[in-house]
Amino acid sequence: MLTKSVLLNRTTSLSDAERDRLESAIASVRTLRAGETAVRQDTPINTSLLLVEGFMTRHVDARDGKRHLVAVHVPGDFVDLHAFTLKQLDHDVGALTDVSVAVFTHEALEKILFEDAALAKRLWFITMLDAAQHRQWIYRLSSLTAQQRVAHFLCETHARLLAVGWSHGHGFPLPMTQSDIGEVCSLTNVHVNRVLRDLREMGLCQVRSSRVQILDIAGLVKVGSFDPGYLYLNAHVAAQAVGHIGDSHHE
Repeated sequence: MLTKSVLLNRTTSLSDAERDRLESAIASVRTLRAGETAVRQDTPINTSLLLVEGFMTRHVDARDGKRHLVAVHVPGDFVDLHAFTLKQLDHDVGALTDVSVAVFTHEALEKILFEDAALAKRLWFITMLDAAQHRQWIYRLSSLTAQQRVAHFLCETHARLLAVGWSHGHGFPLPMTQSDIGEVCSLTNVHVNRVLRDLREMGLCQVRSSRVQILDIAGLVKVGSFDPGYLYLNAHVAAQAVGHIGDSHHE
């Protein structure tokens, strides 16, 4: 039902038995249109979603009505695995593009927890990785310049997509407007436009038509002060993410 790539652990691949076990626990596969809310804040839930196709976001709606984007999800992410224990979220999960998600009931996840310790540990790893990415999000906003923030976010997205075969090393899909990137990096639309122009003129990358073309990954990594250690990638992907080895075989 699911392609191998979306079931890859960023450090090591799932075994065939673990992949089969996880697939057998899927209750259904849902499709959502861009802009739809998959999970609403403060609403009781008894399922968790694995993103198969497309991009999703987490965001918090402030009391003044302004949306605050706090995460971007790529294929292979369990977008709300933490709901398994929390049973409701303090944020919304929405579809940035048209998406396909695999639905797991919490009852099925509980069964895995008690019957398959190794797979349960892998799912626990996913929640820890999620927390690591949130810590890096805070670091990006609090410690980096505007140019560094954008470069860091692009490097992070590239690395995450490399891990699941959605980047071939020279480019990757990024279905986000400049306003979306501004929300991620806490910058105005005008400021994002200026930074993307600077990165292009520096010969590092080009962002257009919902796609990023990487011209110099090592240079982009340097500008963004990007270290992929917090993503816990396998050695091959980590090296490629910072430009230390050649192209991936994925197209």
